[in-house]
Amino acid sequence: MTKQAVTKKEETRKRMIDAAGRSFRQFGFAGIGVDGIAKAAGVTSGAFYAHLGSKDAAFEMAVEAGLDEVIAAIPQFQTVYGGDWVDAFSDYYLGRSHREDLANGCAMATLTPEVVKAGADQQASYEVKMTRIAKLVAQGLVGSTEEESMTRAWAMLSVLIGGLNVARAMGNSIVAEEIADAVKKAAVRIAGKTR
Repeated sequence: MTKQAVTKKEETRKRMIDAAGRSFRQFGFAGIGVDGIAKAAGVTSGAFYAHLGSKDAAFEMAVEAGLDEVIAAIPQFQTVYGGDWVDAFSDYYLGRSHREDLANGCAMATLTPEVVKAGADQQASYEVKMTRIAKLVAQGLVGSTEEESMTRAWAMLSVLIGGLNVARAMGNSIVAEEIADAVKKAAVRIAGKTR
């Protein structure tokens, strides 16, 4: 196989994982089938199976890719915004454009409820990635102990993830904005001092 063929195959696979991630985020695991994901990726169902194997495997890859986006984003927020990174991250996370874009939104908020229904292997993989995310958050917080920083990191993440879902569920945009503002204040208060 030529280098060009390998690159094209990798690009196709990435496109399918991206399409799976957007589809699962927008419609949920039960709300989209292989044909829909394949169509969104611009490939045949046969190509989907050849590259990803199954809908379950595509879901696992989509969750991992989505959480990897968060793993990459948190250090960027910490570097760019310094001591104000929690404010900036919360503004982005609870902002209207992120709230209204399920397909391209954060995997932590949209895919966590789907992982709850998944098997033990998927949950174990999710736990590893989420623990890594919490550790990255904790590294950006000032705490007297590592345990205290991790406690605040888990609490901050949980408030943001849950708050985003509650705000998204509101039919009234004014109420959604009020919830987002309250959740942001709570997340910043929980985070406390940042590095």
